[in-house]
Amino acid sequence: MILSESDASRFADSFIDYFSNTGRIDEYLLNVKADRMSKMPTALPGFGPEDELFSDFDRHPSDMDFKIVSSYGGDFDNGLYNLSLQITMSHVFEDSIPGKSLKWMVFEKNTNKIVGFIRFGSPTINSKPRNDWLGTVPDLGRFNRHAIMGFIIVPTQPFGFNYLGGKLLAMLCCSHEAREELNKKYDANICLFETTSLYGSTKSSSQYDGLKPYMRYKGLTDSDFTPLLHDSVFQKLNKEFTALNNNKCIVKEDASSRKLKIQSKMISLIKNSLGDVEKLKQFNDAILSAKNLTQQKRFYMSTYGFKNSREVILGEQETLVKAENYDRFSIDQIVSWWRKKASRRYESLREDGRLRMEREIFEKDTDPTFDIIR
Repeated sequence: MILSESDASRFADSFIDYFSNTGRIDEYLLNVKADRMSKMPTALPGFGPEDELFSDFDRHPSDMDFKIVSSYGGDFDNGLYNLSLQITMSHVFEDSIPGKSLKWMVFEKNTNKIVGFIRFGSPTINSKPRNDWLGTVPDLGRFNRHAIMGFIIVPTQPFGFNYLGGKLLAMLCCSHEAREELNKKYDANICLFETTSLYGSTKSSSQYDGLKPYMRYKGLTDSDFTPLLHDSVFQKLNKEFTALNNNKCIVKEDASSRKLKIQSKMISLIKNSLGDVEKLKQFNDAILSAKNLTQQKRFYMSTYGFKNSREVILGEQETLVKAENYDRFSIDQIVSWWRKKASRRYESLREDGRLRMEREIFEKDTDPTFDIIR
């Protein structure tokens, strides 16, 4: 497929206009978030998803207990999950993702209110820190049977701030109960969990730090991709590219990471079709500026309390062997560990007068009053 000069120039202008006006990752996230929030339906007073979020901030961690509602079951409300997550998280998410997908909503039992969201999925195809740990690039078929990734690990706020909520959710991802449910759903033998920080080097730390033995930092990912265009801009361009391609999508219909691959194909077609040297330079500069928004991300992993996960993933051994700390990976042990840490955090904030007492949510047509880099 080759674009005409006029089409290539017009499409290039769309990318240039979009990315040239965004200088920082938080600006980019706000632009994308505002576009997505503008499409949310307006709820009647008292019937919005925010009413399902935890708000009893006088409650001490020692008086809390938790339950998990899983999409691998009959009573999971996917609509509630999506709407509540949309007003909670600072970046947008796609509901339909190829590959594995398991969603959890975590509730505080006494209040029956949501404290966080988790979504497990198929790991990314390639990862430098993972390959460094394994010592090689693994066979993908075997690797996918043994590994899972945390794509969404988001506490409601300020539960996350007041109570180390992000750390609680991260450890739940590494629990035996999570592993067993994933094994049952996918006939797998999971022994590796991995995730990455959202903001890369924008923040010097992550909610995943300080979680040994449950989760360990293993290095920085490579970073060489362009942030995704937000919905309305992307959909307009995709419609036009499809029309020019005999009404066929420019990538395979069943492609994984489909939106990313479509956008990458658009960029490639524009570069290969533009004859105007000055416009091509402007386009390349805009794409380079956009790539600078996507910094290297901090990579974390857990082996679920097994001592030979690496050898099993590589096919060197078949049977998983428990490490000495294996029992610590049960949910009961995790919550007990969290209560001690969260109690110290909560009491310190209360003593300093820094407890946050209002729910922090994104609202339609309203800029957030809280720091979105959190």
